[in-house]
Parts: sequence; C-alpha cells; structure tokens
Amino acid sequence: MITLDRLTKRYGDRTAVSDLSFEINPGRVTGFLGPNGAGKSTTMRMIVGLDSPTTGRALIGGKPYGALAHPLREVGALLDARAGHPGRSARDHLLGMARSNGIPASRVNQVLEGVGLSEVAKKRVGSFSLGMGQRLGIAAALLGDPEVLLFDEPVNGLDPDGVRWVRELMRSLAAEGRTVFVSSHLMSEMQETADHLVVIGRGKVIADAPIEEVIAGSSLNAVRVRTTRPDVLRRELVRFGMRVEPQDDARHGELIVVGGSPEQIGDVAFASEVPVHELTLRRASLEQAYMELTAASVEYAAPAVSLDAAADARKA
Repeated sequence: MITLDRLTKRYGDRTAVSDLSFEINPGRVTGFLGPNGAGKSTTMRMIVGLDSPTTGRALIGGKPYGALAHPLREVGALLDARAGHPGRSARDHLLGMARSNGIPASRVNQVLEGVGLSEVAKKRVGSFSLGMGQRLGIAAALLGDPEVLLFDEPVNGLDPDGVRWVRELMRSLAAEGRTVFVSSHLMSEMQETADHLVVIGRGKVIADAPIEEVIAGSSLNAVRVRTTRPDVLRRELVRFGMRVEPQDDARHGELIVVGGSPEQIGDVAFASEVPVHELTLRRASLEQAYMELTAASVEYAAPAVSLDAAADARKA
C-alpha cells in the first residue's frame, strides 16, 4: 500500500503539489491522471525518495522509501525510460541493480525474457529505441519481484502489441495482490486498464474514486428515448427532475434525457401511459469525463485555431 499524508512540494514560490492525501491499495490498478504540470511526476518522485516533500509524508507499507532495507525488493518503479547508462548493455544495467539489492543474477535473465529483450540483452542501452527503453525500464521495476509498482507513462513508444502487453501485465500484477500505480495521458488505454482513478489538477486532488464512478459522474451520460408522444414524456420527465436536451429530432419522437437511468425513464413512461419504442444508454467515455473534471485545471492550454486561420498562416 502507498499512503500520501498531506504531501506538499514547493519550488520557491511555486507549489507543484498541494496537501495531497490518498491511499493506493493493493489488488487493483490505480490510474493517476492530470493535465501537464498537475504534479503527477513530482508526486511519484516523492514516493520513491527522488524528491523530498516540503511538508507531509509519502509512505510505502507504512515506511518512507528511505527506510526500506532493500528498496527494489519492495518497490519497483519506471519513472524515466532513459535512466540506464547508455554505454552499458541491458543485462549489465540490470545486473548492477540486482547486486546492489541482493537479488540473484538469475532474476536478470528472467525479467529480460519476461519483457521480450533476451535477444538484445548484450546491446548497449544507448542504442535502444524508445519502446525498447520502456521494456527495459519495466524489467528494472520487476527485478526485485516487489509488491508495490509505479509506472509513469509505461506505454510511451510502444506499438499496439506492446501496449496490449503492458495492459495485460498491469492487470495480472494487480490480480496477484500487488499495488499498481500507473500514470498515463492515454485515456482510452486507462479506461481499459484501471480499476480506480486518482485525478489531480494544479497539485490538488480532484477525484479519488472507482473508474466507473468517475465516468458515471459525467454530465455527458444520457439516455436516448424514442416515443410516439415526445411532448407528454418530456413534460413528465422534467416534472421528475430530469433534463431533456434540445434536439432537432424531437419532432420524430426522439429525446435525449440527462439525469435519469433507462429504468427510471421507463417507469415514468409507464406511469404516464406513454409508449416507448427505444431506451438506449449513451455512456460518456473516460476522456469526456476527464475533460470535464480538469477543465478548470489545465495550466498549458493553447488557443483554438480554426482551419481557415491555419490556412491563412501557411499562405503568409
């Protein structure tokens, strides 16, 4: 388990992380989301002792990282895919890490095979592509067979097969009862992988909830209803506290209803003796829910550029 207790990090007059308090529990994949500059990388660095908090604590199994006797056996982390010395081979890079933590050399061969790098084990790390570097970083995180794992953008540079492999790896590690904490900007992949989400913006927690709860909270969740009496049903739904969005197709009997489930809408229609020909749930994506949550927390937002403006700029 990872515990953050009022964790704060300041750089001069800038606050990168502000009073973060949450727990990352074992047995599930916890996704860590936030806009650029939100404080995700700083938070992860403080968890593994690379940065010191200004105030507060980051604990792993009840202890700060610096108090762990053999850190790699308890915590594995991929925070920088280019962390290895470029002149060393992949095997020597991992072997040095293993020796420093009392891990048998045989484990190096196991993790290299597990991440698909056995055939390039003797190649220098500096010659690796971004995707190969990611695989080596994952191997380093798994080296000590730890119970706690942190991954910062683990699918960067990977092809679709590699992305799927990482997704399955994260879920299998969580299924073994390990604590898995993953930061990513790929919302579609996070929706497929995570069980729980922690979302931060401008260094503060915005959401800490199961992924289904985060998505269910989006105002873009709606129900499509088709009926022969849309005006009557609209009036009754509004009376029961639901919102019916303006819809050009309403004259054809279609309504888009927000704030009610298909079951609730069906009950209202039945009580009002209104025939219903369709009830379809229109579910928001994680990306849509995330954009709503973080709309006020985006620090580096570029102005929208119209296609006409972009064309004019090219001509100029």
